[in-house]
Amino acid sequence: MDVQDFLLQGEGREEDKRQAWDLFQQAYEQQMKRELEEAVNLYKKSLATHPTAEAYTFLGWTYSWMGRIDEAIEECHKAIAQDPDFGNPYNDIGAYLIEKGEFDEAIPWFQKAIHAKRYESPAFPHLNLGRVYERKGNWTEAIDSYKKALTLDPNYVLARKALGRLVSSLN
Repeated sequence: MDVQDFLLQGEGREEDKRQAWDLFQQAYEQQMKRELEEAVNLYKKSLATHPTAEAYTFLGWTYSWMGRIDEAIEECHKAIAQDPDFGNPYNDIGAYLIEKGEFDEAIPWFQKAIHAKRYESPAFPHLNLGRVYERKGNWTEAIDSYKKALTLDPNYVLARKALGRLVSSLN
């Protein structure tokens, strides 16, 4: 995501949008340093200044790193309410449901992510859908999902490894 996309979202003063962007960037930096409480505080400040689907989604991602999966899902629902076209929160909800062992419940979320109008990493939900199908023993669907991920991103190492592992285990 770039600053332009962030600043174009929703109504509001340009000054507030820029401040929210700066806070979002600071939050992301703290998250990557594993300073999770500080990241949460900064994402919340960004959201209070100018709410965006990205900030809700990344706040949820931070909560997931803290083991707070239900709160992560809650933030993704807020992101979807903010921008239903943004694909990341759909994929993230599915991934969090996998963590909870709720495989069947995860499938429709990955399908929604696949069809989202705005998604920078469309290969991700295909990989995750493949993971679900593999766990359920649906080998053909898993292989198809991994191949779709690789079609979208030929350099997607996790998809390549998953496909190779599954194909070799079936031989």
